[in-house]
Amino acid sequence: MATLLPEAVEYAGGTLAGEQVSLWRDGVRRLRRNKLALTAAIYLMVLALVCVVSLFWTPYKPNLVGTCPTYDLPSGAHPLGCDDLGRDSLSRLMVGSQVSLAVGLATAFIVLVIGVALGLVAGYFRGAVDALISLATNIFYGVPPLLVAVALYVLLGPSLINIIIAISATGWMDMARLARGQALSIREREFIEAARSGGARAGKIVFGHIMPNALGPIIVQATFVIPAAILTAAFLTFLGFGVPPPTADWGGMASEGLPSLQGGFDPYILLWPAVALSVTLLAFNFFGDGLRDAFDPRQKR
Repeated sequence: MATLLPEAVEYAGGTLAGEQVSLWRDGVRRLRRNKLALTAAIYLMVLALVCVVSLFWTPYKPNLVGTCPTYDLPSGAHPLGCDDLGRDSLSRLMVGSQVSLAVGLATAFIVLVIGVALGLVAGYFRGAVDALISLATNIFYGVPPLLVAVALYVLLGPSLINIIIAISATGWMDMARLARGQALSIREREFIEAARSGGARAGKIVFGHIMPNALGPIIVQATFVIPAAILTAAFLTFLGFGVPPPTADWGGMASEGLPSLQGGFDPYILLWPAVALSVTLLAFNFFGDGLRDAFDPRQKR
């Protein structure tokens, strides 16, 4: 039976205890020093809180028509004004955060499950399995993702779940390639050879040994999947292929506000969802950049 190197003696549950714990601890330390990433994290926590609060309370009923005069400008009673149907914009903006976060997080979860599983299997087994999965990945790369998303949305019908499925179907390839690269690298490590020599099954090695050691880059990649999914969902809704009305959604609110902006009635109807969407996307990207810089060994200072 192969012997482990000194630094791998503490190996347990698929993780090199000394090396891996040190990497995560050092990464957290460097992440705390990144003020931009911390600011983004605080914003995302506030957004999550708003999303939870809006499940139980909003200043006004978000879909109630005639709450205030149409195109009413921001005021004390309605801080963000009202839309073309007299609905409170603040209430609808709060409820719209539910759709955006649901799409982003659910899509990231599906992409993680599909992409990581396929990538790890391809990288570990290589050969015909790797060639087949790589071929499927390249085929999906060759098809315009927006076209696939729209086609699936039309086939499946208008609903939030179908939007998530449509976006996930075209978003797993980058995750699969990342996981494959990690598996190709980690499979040559000494503790993997020791696991093979000890009679560990392939499934145990792939998901119990390789995957825990590849979690750092995978988690970082997931933080970039979320804003991409939110933006795609908002764009689909803006084009009329999103969440069916009257459900509040930032993309739909922006689409509803476009005629008002063009007609010179009330620019705020378009402004608020656009700002919320932009700031949220920036926050996820800044936080993802911070995670990448913190947990990339090449960034150590």
